[in-house]
Amino acid sequence: MSRLTLSLAVSDYDHVRDLVTGRVQPEGIDLLPSVLNVEEIFYRTTHFQEWDISEMSLGKYSSLRSQGDDRLVGLPVFPSRSFRHSSIYVRRGGPVQRPEDLRGKRIGIPEWAQTAAIYSRGWIAHSLCIPLSEIEWVQGGVNQAGRKEKVGVRVPEGVSYQPELEHSLTSLLLDGKIDAVLSARPPDPGADRAGDIVRLFEDYPDIERRYYEETGIFPIMHLIVLRRDTFERNRWIAANLQKAFEEAKRNSLYRLRDITCSHFPLPWMPARITEAQKMFGADVWPYGLEQNRTTLEAFLGFGYEQGVCHRLLSPEELFPAETLSAVRV
Repeated sequence: MSRLTLSLAVSDYDHVRDLVTGRVQPEGIDLLPSVLNVEEIFYRTTHFQEWDISEMSLGKYSSLRSQGDDRLVGLPVFPSRSFRHSSIYVRRGGPVQRPEDLRGKRIGIPEWAQTAAIYSRGWIAHSLCIPLSEIEWVQGGVNQAGRKEKVGVRVPEGVSYQPELEHSLTSLLLDGKIDAVLSARPPDPGADRAGDIVRLFEDYPDIERRYYEETGIFPIMHLIVLRRDTFERNRWIAANLQKAFEEAKRNSLYRLRDITCSHFPLPWMPARITEAQKMFGADVWPYGLEQNRTTLEAFLGFGYEQGVCHRLLSPEELFPAETLSAVRV
């Protein structure tokens, strides 16, 4: 019996690796994987849809869907999640020493629609109660000048937003022309000035734990998407792929718990997953809509308030019906 051959683009994750290597095979599907950095995957997926299956920014995907662009079909599979209090960078000795110091400052962002920045601005607006209109926003490449928005955004009225194509955000921060950077990728000031840029929160794990306890939000950065024509030709692939991603993730979590040998070059890994399970439950990295409803609803609300999403989406609008229910035997 013949199997479908589908191309896959994804970054290098342990919890996806068994799919890339073929140890886990989706029923009826042979995968042709490309392991690339996420910026390249997002650019090529947004503009050209080169792969049948690819990793995608949740911010860009939800923005496209809110504008009626349905060339991509989302799966509730989330390879990348990260709390973003750790992604706020400031100049050592600069004017931002505490969170409340962000009010009235100039802040750099790689893109208004970058998922990490959407969560960070949501935290600023909802947890710090600082209106986004009281900050000057500068958009540009973090370590390379010339980065542009990849999707159309509607920056809210009254919000100052300025693209900067000539200088990187890192150089602007070092020169005192901006006061902070919100970025998933850290600024790289070079070895000679390595200590000049620091995180706003040195104790960010404790801050992020408290944020989760207060809000129930475990930020989702990326999801897996299918090209619309690939999905429409064989709608069964959505559920089969979702099951395979779940299996690969279970294998990864088993490796984390295994005390017989060191699967990762860090000590105390089994203890770390036990600690995480106390906070998040047995599945510390949940896929599926209902398990992530609180996070998705918060994110879509942030995206709409910030003009990334052109209308308020419900989580159900992101995924096909085939992925929203499970068989019970």
